[in-house]
Amino acid sequence: MNDSSMIKLSKRMSLALRHAPDRFGLVLDRAGWVPVDEFLTALRIDRPTLEAVVVGNDKQRFAVERGPDGVERIRASQGHSVPVDLGLTAQDPPSLLYHGTSRTAAEAIRRVGIERGRRHHVHLSVDVETARRVGARRSAPVVVLAVDATAMANQGHAFYRSANGVWLTAAVPPEFLLP
Repeated sequence: MNDSSMIKLSKRMSLALRHAPDRFGLVLDRAGWVPVDEFLTALRIDRPTLEAVVVGNDKQRFAVERGPDGVERIRASQGHSVPVDLGLTAQDPPSLLYHGTSRTAAEAIRRVGIERGRRHHVHLSVDVETARRVGARRSAPVVVLAVDATAMANQGHAFYRSANGVWLTAAVPPEFLLP
């Protein structure tokens, strides 16, 4: 499978597991999981192709595990716009986190903060390079904004760390964006 096909399938998997499972005839459980066999049938892919995307995804967007009932299941690690409970526990964040965005969006963000939009959380990165890579998928040039996560946490904002290392929070008010 070439890189272009892998990216296209990864986006289709994200659509099925994060935004529109019903479009694929899938029903996610409360935590966002769906049996792998059902997922393979719905997306009309085979197991080696699924494994290639799950293992080869640079952002580790998907998790596969065996559930308590012994059934193998898959879910997106974060980024859902459909209701799910990922079972994340609040954690103390690193002192600084980063958000990559476009120059146009950065101007608005500096005024109103970072909002989650249709997703459950704002996604933040632990380093500038990851934030730049995330921001680049939408536009170039990329502006990387630094977030004073310690100050936010001290003010009562909750942070969560997803299985693939992405930091999540409900919103980032503008006063926590560093110059």
